[in-house]
Amino acid sequence: MSRQPVVAVPTMFVEHLDPVDGVEVLPYDPRDLETPPGGGREVDVLSLPFVAGRWLTRLEEIPGLRGVVLASAGYEHALPYLPAGVDLANAVGVHDTATAELALALILASQRGLPGYVRAQSEGRWERGGDGKLRSLADSRVLVVGYGGIGRALTRRLLASECEVVAVASQPRPGDDLVDRVHGIEELPALLPEADILVLAVPLTEATRGLVDTAALAALPDDALVVNVARGPVVDTEALQRECAAGRLRAALDVTDPEPLPEGHPLWSTPGVLVSPHVGGGSPASFPRMGRYLTRQLTAYRDRGRLDHVVATG
Repeated sequence: MSRQPVVAVPTMFVEHLDPVDGVEVLPYDPRDLETPPGGGREVDVLSLPFVAGRWLTRLEEIPGLRGVVLASAGYEHALPYLPAGVDLANAVGVHDTATAELALALILASQRGLPGYVRAQSEGRWERGGDGKLRSLADSRVLVVGYGGIGRALTRRLLASECEVVAVASQPRPGDDLVDRVHGIEELPALLPEADILVLAVPLTEATRGLVDTAALAALPDDALVVNVARGPVVDTEALQRECAAGRLRAALDVTDPEPLPEGHPLWSTPGVLVSPHVGGGSPASFPRMGRYLTRQLTAYRDRGRLDHVVATG
């Protein structure tokens, strides 16, 4: 590049950055809605915080902007605000471990009936019966739909729990050190009837919106568990709620549609449904991991004038 790149970085990430020679880092407070990141100077790259906030909707106010780095794996929420010619990169790898941890926790809690025990404890009752059915993760067949970073991180943990993992991605491909093969998404209807647990870890795109619809849910066997750590609209909420209310399926959801789940929504009180409030990526480990990721991104931009892992260009 003809001049030193300038990058605006949230103060929460600055301490986790390694020095990148030839790149000027301008810290900014994302809570300050009066002063634009960079303080009015031209900024080549803007790093956004974990909760993107108002500056995502005001990217046009930042002069010279050529690239935006999200702190989230999902990116669909940013697409409407991306100015023409500006690249968008998501946080590849930053939240894989934290999201896989929560997915595993949701699965284990649901399979071993922990929500019922928590309710019994709050009432001072020694309740061993739960819903009357013993379940386990061991020896279950888990269908992981979305075999990217999060899907692979979860698969490592699932295999340690002694279950069978069937991986699905947008396109079929050979297996790796974890699975024998990766099935293509077109094989999903044939795989659903054999799944004890269905885990969704796909990005939200037009291809995945409504992926798990009434027909897909009907294809699952009785008592199957649906786990969503992707995005709420990947699943037909009304169809899922009906199946769970009927006692045929169960669900563990870190994401919902709508989100936040409003007070009084039937999912809150549907038997067999466990809800966490979209906290999959929330972990102290996310800060140093975001710092390392940003360091690699700034190095790439310095060397090539373009970010890595670009998912869209305005």
